[in-house]
Amino acid sequence: MELTTLRYFRTIVATGHLTRAARELGVTQPTLSAMLKKLESEAGTPLLHRTPRGVELTEAGRLFARHAEDALRQADAALHAARQLAGLERGSLRIGGGATATTYLLPRVVSQLRRLHPGLRFFVREGGSSAIAAAVLSGELDLGIVTLPVSLPEADSLVRVPLVEDELRLIVPPSTPLAGQSTFRWKDLDGQSLVAFEAGTAVRDMIDRAASAAGVALAVVMELRSIESIKSMVAEGIGVGFVSRFALSPEGPFGPGASCRDSTLSRRLALIRRRDRAPAPAAVEFERALTSSVAAVHTRKRTSR
Repeated sequence: MELTTLRYFRTIVATGHLTRAARELGVTQPTLSAMLKKLESEAGTPLLHRTPRGVELTEAGRLFARHAEDALRQADAALHAARQLAGLERGSLRIGGGATATTYLLPRVVSQLRRLHPGLRFFVREGGSSAIAAAVLSGELDLGIVTLPVSLPEADSLVRVPLVEDELRLIVPPSTPLAGQSTFRWKDLDGQSLVAFEAGTAVRDMIDRAASAAGVALAVVMELRSIESIKSMVAEGIGVGFVSRFALSPEGPFGPGASCRDSTLSRRLALIRRRDRAPAPAAVEFERALTSSVAAVHTRKRTSR
């Protein structure tokens, strides 16, 4: 039974007259009469008494009208909820990313979307690229920001949207000879204590491979997940560290950091989502806002160098 039939029946009951109901609905009276006849046939009993003054509900009609009204109310609520979600008035978005993404890329985007769509809710998970990619594949997260490439058995099931090239830069305690320098060579760090990211993360693997290829042994004295914690530990003289260029500014205590002259310590950040699922309106809007925001930050960083 279609909802249109229930809506027509509700109007007949409300007006108490087929002709008036037909006029209000914008259909012909024969059309409305045929609909009512078909409805009563499906119900297996008359729903209306025909009287000289119009129509009145039978006992079965009163029962049917009550349930029809409940069905229409629930259907209207469902349609309203769907329209709210499509219009970004409601809904939630589950996003995951590494320390750089959650600390320096996401806040600006989430703030922008919250201003435009206050009804949206965000769930943000911080983790390594492999863990975030696995969560997107399993459906725990809608979107992820990861370092490419994604090395998982089901990686082909992911759509990758390239975002930006990120460079890892050296930061050093202010009292060391390297302080204030814009570049370094790996031999400058031989035997240095390192305040490092957790083992197994994409950033840590990149640093370990580059140092090993240069024949330099870095002594890891501390492992941390937080970029701001690494910066604090380096500022206290515990060791040198590597952080994303997005975590640095010319006005900060480490300036823009130092780039490696031996090999570029760069990585490609990308937004990922499942290929077999059409992105929800909130995800589409988030993707647009993120790419725009990252491009703007990238331009500012290049200009300030």
